[in-house]
Amino acid sequence: MSASSIRQIFTSLFWKNPIFFFLIKWLFISAVIGLLVGSASAFFLVSLEWATNWRESHVWIIALLPVGGFCIGCLYYYFGKDVEAGNNLILENIHSPSRIIPFKMAPWVLIGTIATHFFGGSAGREGTALQIGASISDQLTRLFRLRSRDRKLILIAGIAAGFGSVFGTPMAGAVFGLEVFLLGRLQYDAILPAFAASVSADMTTTAWGVGHTQYQIPFVPELSVSFVIYAILAGGLFGLCSIVFSELTHKIGVVLKSKIKFPPFRPVVGGIVVAVAVFAIGTTKYIGLGVPTIVDAFSMDLPAYDFLVKIIFTAVTLGAGFKGGEVTPLFFIGATLGNALSYVLPLPTGLLAGMGFVAVFAGATNTPLACTIMALELFGVECGPYIAIACVIAYLFSGHRGIYGSQIIGQSKHLIYRDEEGKSISSLKNRVRKRKAGKA
Repeated sequence: MSASSIRQIFTSLFWKNPIFFFLIKWLFISAVIGLLVGSASAFFLVSLEWATNWRESHVWIIALLPVGGFCIGCLYYYFGKDVEAGNNLILENIHSPSRIIPFKMAPWVLIGTIATHFFGGSAGREGTALQIGASISDQLTRLFRLRSRDRKLILIAGIAAGFGSVFGTPMAGAVFGLEVFLLGRLQYDAILPAFAASVSADMTTTAWGVGHTQYQIPFVPELSVSFVIYAILAGGLFGLCSIVFSELTHKIGVVLKSKIKFPPFRPVVGGIVVAVAVFAIGTTKYIGLGVPTIVDAFSMDLPAYDFLVKIIFTAVTLGAGFKGGEVTPLFFIGATLGNALSYVLPLPTGLLAGMGFVAVFAGATNTPLACTIMALELFGVECGPYIAIACVIAYLFSGHRGIYGSQIIGQSKHLIYRDEEGKSISSLKNRVRKRKAGKA
């Protein structure tokens, strides 16, 4: 073959191929996103660990949770109204790109989340990671003079990078970014930015020397008809649990907004309730991330009510307006519910805890694929069939509900709900509320 022929083939395959330029462009942008978001996640995780350790060594600080809540409320009321919607603002911009998300979303949610954990609120970290990832990555839209149609891709990449780096699950982070904003469908045009950003962000966080909690399912039995049936039953209960969590959190938020007109006072009330409850029951296991209890759920018997208490603590914390995420509390709720189910279902305790860990999350966020992949990354492939069954069943049982109100129904979970396609979860809730008000 002549040199001219080789040159012609190279030109046709690469130089004149639009896919080649798309590849180079988004690998570069995703690498930048990964470097920035992964570094921010590393700083966030280290800060969160410090806040948690300091609080556990100085339990008296929990008495100041109402004060911390007031400060967080004032921060957002006076300086952050335009970013207060948090994750829902990000999802809205993916659906209908408007102005660039203000960069202050990142430091504001970082400060708010660290304060929530420092003073003793029950919250997670995924919401913070998503907001940090999306707000940082969206600034590149202006820096690189990207077209408006690229904003959706860059926001998805930011979400994927934040999720993948904060949990150490790059594959799950990528799929979560593709799956979370459109219920029932994946955004395949963003598959390269999502995976590249998530992997590079996770590598960056690891390069900073920041590790992640290790979980282990000691024993996974071989599949059988009876075990599949038990997995389906557990998945249904995990789905119902996700409904309780999302509806209770939403209800508390609605009630506090209707009763307390000045927003900074809402977390004060929530802080009083949580602080009094902590000192009344004499334990801090239900506040913060609750990682030690999550780890214990895989290997030892826990009180059967742990999941319910965590639901209440977290719903009050987040419903009152404290900052943080829902996912790690959902891990706690799911793992401890799975642990409780081991009293009645003949499946190994560790397996049920692992199933609940991701299945309650799947039901609450409507992301069964991301949650299944997350379990494979965290627990190993042996548990795959059980995890997949639990996540899919929980996803179906949760219906068109979830913790992200701006999630749009891309494809309904059942044919009888086809009329709800194209609508957001929050609009469906408002429609139900109006219907009930009309009957009353």
